[in-house]
Amino acid sequence: MITVAIAEDHQSLSDGIHLLLEYEEDITLIGHATDGEVLLDLIRKKTPDVILMDIKMPKIDGIVATRLIKKEWPHIHIIAFSMFDQTSAVTQMLDAGVSGYLLKNSPLEEVLNAIRAVVDGKEYFDASINIASLRQDAEQSQKKPLLSKSEREILKLIGQGKTTSEIADIRFTAVSTVEKHRKNMIRKLGLSGKGELLRYALERKYNFE
Repeated sequence: MITVAIAEDHQSLSDGIHLLLEYEEDITLIGHATDGEVLLDLIRKKTPDVILMDIKMPKIDGIVATRLIKKEWPHIHIIAFSMFDQTSAVTQMLDAGVSGYLLKNSPLEEVLNAIRAVVDGKEYFDASINIASLRQDAEQSQKKPLLSKSEREILKLIGQGKTTSEIADIRFTAVSTVEKHRKNMIRKLGLSGKGELLRYALERKYNFE
């Protein structure tokens, strides 16, 4: 029996998946979490085989949750389940360790196909996602740093908990210049705000002294 957990804060969508899985003899739903913290608690109590993971969730988003789960429970298969098909969203989830990526407007039957595929050790991606092209782009981007030298230095200071004003003083530059670098980094990394930039810095160990 394949055990599945859903990380999704839209109740109607979760209910639809629940109804779908009820009729499957080889798949059973063992839990539903509306945010990342609840999901981690659920996993500690009932370790599922597969997680359908939304990206935008309260408290701990899907990208961070995926990294945490794959680090502690590497055998759990995670399928991103999102409205977003932007390259940055897909590549960040791939980097975090997902085995598949589905869009929420996909037929629910695709969820079944994806669950069974990842349990068999395969990957499963929405037909609209050109995964080969994304991976080729990722390989090319790895050949050159995504962030400039100045941006990496500022990100290190962000990871050390420095404020924008403190960073400006340390670098002998204007606050507006630091803010501009922050905005550029958020755009390049596909993040949504300053809080996620700090989280990114801490996760990527940009907080070294």
